[in-house]
Amino acid sequence: MSGGERAEDLTAKARIRDAALLEFAEHGVKGATIRGIAKAAGVSPALVQHHYGTKEALREACDRYTIESIRRVKDDALRGGMASPGFMAIAVRTALPIQRYLTRAMTDGSDAAAVLFDEMVVYSEEVLETGRPGVSRPTTDDVHAYATVMTGMSLGLYVLHHHMSRALGVDVLTSEGYARMALAMIDVYDDRLMAPELVAQARAGLKQMLAAGGQPPNEEKR
Repeated sequence: MSGGERAEDLTAKARIRDAALLEFAEHGVKGATIRGIAKAAGVSPALVQHHYGTKEALREACDRYTIESIRRVKDDALRGGMASPGFMAIAVRTALPIQRYLTRAMTDGSDAAAVLFDEMVVYSEEVLETGRPGVSRPTTDDVHAYATVMTGMSLGLYVLHHHMSRALGVDVLTSEGYARMALAMIDVYDDRLMAPELVAQARAGLKQMLAAGGQPPNEEKR
């Protein structure tokens, strides 16, 4: 343990962070308070400040925990964790508070949300570039754009969670709803929806637009 922290201090520190994730998700960073976080964690406001100092520092700790948790769970899954009994249940329990936190962070549109999004893109790009077990490297030359779109599609499901929940008839930020949505996501990743000739046509047309500076090929510049 660093800095002479006792085991119970570390447990309290983690409990405060977990409570902060939920408070920030519920009220946003502006609406959440040290007092409210302390109450949710079952500790005193003084102990929150002892461990984290300020609300902003606590938010930064939540951001770090979010990225680290996403990396850890996905890395474990790619190393064969999904074959282990109980892995998915543990992964979902870890993911749900984080998804709630990310949902609020993305809709708040803060600088912190931009950093979180960019770090998730970096991680996705790393996975795609290194060809981790179980993940095929994409054929595209623009892996950064590929990783960015994947991140946006994934986070978009949670930003639109009210609509997703209404359409599916179950809250997607619960274990049952998350599992149903995740199964559908796997099916989407597994299926090839577009015929090869349609893919080729779409690629050719879009590449022509890029070459023309974003103008449709037959549209005269005014």
